[in-house]
Amino acid sequence: MGALSFTKMHGLGNDFVVLDGRVRPLDLTAAQARAIADRKTGIGCDQLILLEPARNGADLRMRIRNADGGEVEACGNATRCVAALLMAERQTDRVTIETEAGLLTAEAAGADRIAVDMGPARLDWQEVPLAAAADTLHLDLAEGPLADPVAVNIGNPHAVFFVENAEAIDLARIGPVLERHPMFPARANIEVATVLSPTRIRMRVWERGAGITRACGTGACATLVAAVRRGLAERKAELRLDGGALEIEWLENGHVRMTGPAARSFAGRIDESLLAGGGHE
Repeated sequence: MGALSFTKMHGLGNDFVVLDGRVRPLDLTAAQARAIADRKTGIGCDQLILLEPARNGADLRMRIRNADGGEVEACGNATRCVAALLMAERQTDRVTIETEAGLLTAEAAGADRIAVDMGPARLDWQEVPLAAAADTLHLDLAEGPLADPVAVNIGNPHAVFFVENAEAIDLARIGPVLERHPMFPARANIEVATVLSPTRIRMRVWERGAGITRACGTGACATLVAAVRRGLAERKAELRLDGGALEIEWLENGHVRMTGPAARSFAGRIDESLLAGGGHE
């Protein structure tokens, strides 16, 4: 395959290696994705982002692999980063990005800030998805100090637990257990959230396939939707994550709008020996 150019970006510390496959098609294996994402022997990232030509009139297609090599449908922070790259490239303030979760429209929202329409919040048990019919507002699920989550799909599945002190939850232990609970056939992202006020929520996240990350855009969207459904928050609020704050609004049309920063860290080339070491899985 030879060496590959990349751009390293992050949204509130949720970091990405971005590869451009629009001119040169790329077909990375899960093992190669893991090799790139490895923080000791690779570049290091939470997610690997592949840009491809759009198939349906969007400006480009974005594909996402988690650090474990698995492909996922959506990533809010990555969408902002890719939108920022594309806006700079095309000298425009508005772009449309194709993802496995659907078309996402992004627009500039001030200095280094991007707003993205993340699409509708999906609340039916089949849309999350869950393994069997259940009330997504009150799931019969508990692990350690966590119980009674809200299930939401914002392009990918989430289970949001409301707690008195999000800082006190041992996500490193509980997160992987809940991520792979039989209730979630596609696995799930796990959020713990403390409502500080109707317009401020503290949230921490265990991302499926990536572990604890400093921020999760779709998780912040899911958390606000869950809080509104429980009567705990207004439809627009600040979500305080480990890496900083996102502004989330659950619009009256059912869509969720996310606004936050996007940052470029550095660029470089991936040596072909790293890709060769990734194997053929």
